[in-house]
Amino acid sequence: MDFFFRIRVILLALCITVILPSAAFAATHTVSRGESLYQISSWYGTTVDTVKAANGLKDNAIYPGQKLYIPDNSRKSSSTVSRGMGNISRSDIDLLARIIHSEAEGEQYKAKVAVGAVILNRVSSPIFPNSIAGVIYQVTDGHYQFEPVLNGRINYPANADSVKAAQDALNGWDPTNGALYFFNNDVTNSYLWAKKISIVLGKLVFSF
Repeated sequence: MDFFFRIRVILLALCITVILPSAAFAATHTVSRGESLYQISSWYGTTVDTVKAANGLKDNAIYPGQKLYIPDNSRKSSSTVSRGMGNISRSDIDLLARIIHSEAEGEQYKAKVAVGAVILNRVSSPIFPNSIAGVIYQVTDGHYQFEPVLNGRINYPANADSVKAAQDALNGWDPTNGALYFFNNDVTNSYLWAKKISIVLGKLVFSF
């Protein structure tokens, strides 16, 4: 009897071992080049410390191909968030963060969110493409809408502030109250200055 009892105990323990990972973790994320723990935790709606604790990490160092377990207390799904315009993919969030970083690096945080808001306002507008990538990579009369696309800065990884600003913009924060344009305050283009100005944040002017 003792022998069979021990077998049952061992089998039960094995079942628990197999079941626990799916119960304890909501998803498994494979790290891609250029990603940071801050970006990943933001995408899944959790914190850096929570992800580190779940994976036994002592610092913030991660590497491409590494698999990270995401705790099941995450507030968002593994790949999408919503801003009233359908599902936004993780790659969209990354692209939005990169345009924010390349356009507003060194500017105050509110200006970063405002840049993200302008992109999203364009997505919602019938006069612009209806996707984040479509807006950012739009070419009009042979000209890119955003200089970082032309000079390649759009390909630089976003910093933590820009990732957070992208999330705040997606969550509905719009410091511009619906602006569709922004430009540096040192430009002399009369067409841009003729537009109705919504707000000026540092060196960036936001307009309709």
